[in-house]
Amino acid sequence: MKIVKYIFWILYRIWFYVLVGLPILIMLPVLLISISKESWYPFFFKLARIWAKMILLGMGFRYRIEREQTPEKRKSYMFIANHTSMTDIMLMLVSVKNPFVFVGKKELAKIPLFGFFYKRTCILVDRNSAKSRQAVFLRAQRRLQSGLSICIFPEGGVPDDENVDLDPFKDGAFRLAINHQIPVVPLTFADNKKRFSYMFFSGSPGRMRAKIHKFLSTENLTIDDTKSLNKTARDIILKQLQAFHK
Repeated sequence: MKIVKYIFWILYRIWFYVLVGLPILIMLPVLLISISKESWYPFFFKLARIWAKMILLGMGFRYRIEREQTPEKRKSYMFIANHTSMTDIMLMLVSVKNPFVFVGKKELAKIPLFGFFYKRTCILVDRNSAKSRQAVFLRAQRRLQSGLSICIFPEGGVPDDENVDLDPFKDGAFRLAINHQIPVVPLTFADNKKRFSYMFFSGSPGRMRAKIHKFLSTENLTIDDTKSLNKTARDIILKQLQAFHK
């Protein structure tokens, strides 16, 4: 029986990467056009949402999104969520209709085909470089000024210990939100670790729940409030994770 499970997991992983690459190949000419100008990014974002839906549905994930509040059109936000799986990218794209730009680790740019578009549309950061982290703020500022939103997974990566529900949050997302006086939108992803974690021999089709919480205002906040905003956002997501997993 264990051998059957291992064979399933191997094939399931291979199928995931087929689903990641195949839609990109099919839409390649249109995708290349959509990234040729920065002002065309909203069109690229629509294509990315289609790509994300194809992957989630193709993997057998029945996603359900609960909303306590809905982002307004043509308004910028800072979207944050817990991070346990590569499918977090897809579920975030499906959950949020407002065009946003991911801030993510540069290592993902090495993935064939996906990485080509990733490094041309996302804000990449080398977390070991102070200069790289500073450049993130400048690039994010330009994107926000053009009317886009930003998405950051504030844990800074996937927790090393699979038993950890939520790692401490880094301050960058909250400092950026305060600097630009944009609301922070916490999202909780309940099942991504179970459905498709970074452990190779794991995962299965099934439900995938997301919750968009009430927005956290940054109006009248200063940089001195960064830690407090960080804690408030983390507490909201952690409490919801614990409620989901009861």
